[in-house]
Amino acid sequence: MKILNLYAGIGGNRKLWGSGLDITAVELDTRIAKIYSDLWPEDKVIIGDAHQYLLDHYSEFDFIWSSPPCPTHSQTNSFLHAQGKIRYPDMKLWQEIIFLNTWHKGKWVVENVKPYYTDFARIGKPQVRGRHWFWANFNIPYGLKSHSIGRMAMITGGMRGDDRNSEMEKFGFDLSGYTGINREKTLRNCVTPEIGQAIFLAVQGIYLDNKQKTGELFQNL
Repeated sequence: MKILNLYAGIGGNRKLWGSGLDITAVELDTRIAKIYSDLWPEDKVIIGDAHQYLLDHYSEFDFIWSSPPCPTHSQTNSFLHAQGKIRYPDMKLWQEIIFLNTWHKGKWVVENVKPYYTDFARIGKPQVRGRHWFWANFNIPYGLKSHSIGRMAMITGGMRGDDRNSEMEKFGFDLSGYTGINREKTLRNCVTPEIGQAIFLAVQGIYLDNKQKTGELFQNL
């Protein structure tokens, strides 16, 4: 199974996927891409624009995971707007959902935060699991705990620094040896590894089941 991991960050979603996999990860920030490469040396890492890479290479993969940037969609925009910070939502999120839903023949999932707006039904209905929403062409597993879903997981501005560091250590990443990055923000942007694992196992099961059925079909010809 060929896997494309877009907006990969340091690979929070990929952490529990295992080894021996054919994974291509795309990350724009060279410093973050270096950490990903150190953590997952088996993976092919592309430093570039994930949005464009998807357009150019989507047909080469069996499973695509995309976690586009979420700030312009998150519910924080409600009070930012009231404070005078006026901005459009970045529509690359919806471009990728529409594109994958229309053209990709394999499995795909687009993960993002629960948005501040509600007028999305005509574009695509998400699968809501806790605080985060997923758009996908398969059923996202249930039982994903609200507090552990995704990139904001239990790290809040109101916590003391020591408390925040303690929470972030639960992700299992040690970034103490890296400079030139915002370690807290980098970890805050991670998809919780257990969430990534649950979704990956669901896709892997579908892939293996389809492969077995295809093999049985040819055996019966």
